[in-house]
Amino acid sequence: MTNTSTSPHRAARAPRRDAAENRIAILDAAISELNHNPDASLETIASAAGLSRRSIYGHFSTRDELVAELNDRGIARVTAALAPIRHDDARVALALVGARLWSEVEDVRVTAQLAIRGPRREIVAEGLDPVRRGVLAIVEQGVAAGQLRTDIEPRTLARLIEGAALSVLDEAVRDDISHGEGHRLVILVALSTAGLSWREAAELIDASPELALEAQPPASSRLSERSAGARP
Repeated sequence: MTNTSTSPHRAARAPRRDAAENRIAILDAAISELNHNPDASLETIASAAGLSRRSIYGHFSTRDELVAELNDRGIARVTAALAPIRHDDARVALALVGARLWSEVEDVRVTAQLAIRGPRREIVAEGLDPVRRGVLAIVEQGVAAGQLRTDIEPRTLARLIEGAALSVLDEAVRDDISHGEGHRLVILVALSTAGLSWREAAELIDASPELALEAQPPASSRLSERSAGARP
């Protein structure tokens, strides 16, 4: 007689394809809706995803639960994008951090600002700790090589650079600056905070092809696009 009982050691069954795709559709819709209205409800997000209210509650019991998953995915995306950055010139490395960071958050600037400044900011800050350690390592490299300012302790300088970069995000939300303008601005403020004059920063950008907007890896916050790009 066949034993039809479920073994406790059997691997959990993967979700059905339609359930997985629905979840991605919900997350993509949330990215879009929350970027236009940070107070968008689950019902609004469900409608944008082409799903019923009942369907979205099958994936997320509360709006906070949905926002938390978006935050976690965003943290993972930013961390992965910045992790490979290495350069002998700390000034270029620092500029690359700014450029890659902007590429990752530019199309979700409102929700990115909410994640960093909002009620989950401490959790988000903890998740971004690897990024902060990477920036600190670049600053220490630059200070030791005489490429960055030496009148401020490296750990403090790294925090000031982070604050300067986040101020660009705030300005981008306030004034809806363009992708190209934000790209150049975040590099300029990071380098200026690090000790370069505005002329030196501009010359470095113009002399470093890897800092060009077109040289940055494509980034997409939409999970459906990222999944499609990963398919053979």
